[in-house]
Amino acid sequence: MRPGRLALVACLALPPLAACYSGPATPTATPPGYSCCTALDVETHYQPGQTLTLHWTVVPGRGSPRIAPQVELTARLTGPYPDSAALKAATSDRNGAGEVTYPAAPVRPTGAVDERPVSVIQIGTDARPGLYNLAWSAAESGGAFSGASVIQVVAKA
Repeated sequence: MRPGRLALVACLALPPLAACYSGPATPTATPPGYSCCTALDVETHYQPGQTLTLHWTVVPGRGSPRIAPQVELTARLTGPYPDSAALKAATSDRNGAGEVTYPAAPVRPTGAVDERPVSVIQIGTDARPGLYNLAWSAAESGGAFSGASVIQVVAKA
């Protein structure tokens, strides 16, 4: 019996829950993934007029480096809130009384191996001290991955 037929017969003779190995599988190539941000980005206290630079974390993809991601990275800072309870109770889609939003321009990474995307948010010179909701999203054609952090803006020294 030929080796190929022997392998087929062996697979059919094994119990139904057993798996048959037919050689190396070709992994599906995937583009890199992105999440926000480094701990230093969110643990820093900011003052009105400062620039908040968000360093996106890159999760390397698998397979061909030629697969370019079709991802849009967005971030926005909304506030101020007097405390974390007020921040959690706020609606992220609309600004309440006295709230302002500072958006970052969308970033569209190329997927280059050494690429380290950043988003830049210019905090207004008139920003009031308090807690601000940093909402971010990595959106692609198949959906979006999003999250949020808390940023503290303090009075100018």
